[in-house]
Amino acid sequence: MTRTPSPDTRGGRCALCGREVQRLTRHHLIPRSRHRRLRKRKRGGRAYRREELERTVPLCGPCHRHVHTVFSEKELESDYNTVEALAVHPQVRRFVDWISDKPHGTIPFSRRSG
Repeated sequence: MTRTPSPDTRGGRCALCGREVQRLTRHHLIPRSRHRRLRKRKRGGRAYRREELERTVPLCGPCHRHVHTVFSEKELESDYNTVEALAVHPQVRRFVDWISDKPHGTIPFSRRSG
């Protein structure tokens, strides 16, 4: 029996840094921890649809960790729920500029910002 790799184990290009890596992770643009609350809440006169809540983008491990180091779940939900919004934040931009020329397997040290 052959197993098809799940979307979070295949290689490809990171949506933030653009590096070709062997393994990508799926970043939920609206954090899953916020889904239950948002399904009930109205946005612009309508409730969030399941498709909106389940949108993901492929990120390499270092970029994914950095995003969750820089932002709280609430910030990700309200202000940084697109790749474009993430990419223009100064801390993310600086990190992406640094890691974009590093080889797959680079593990940076990240410290949670206060």
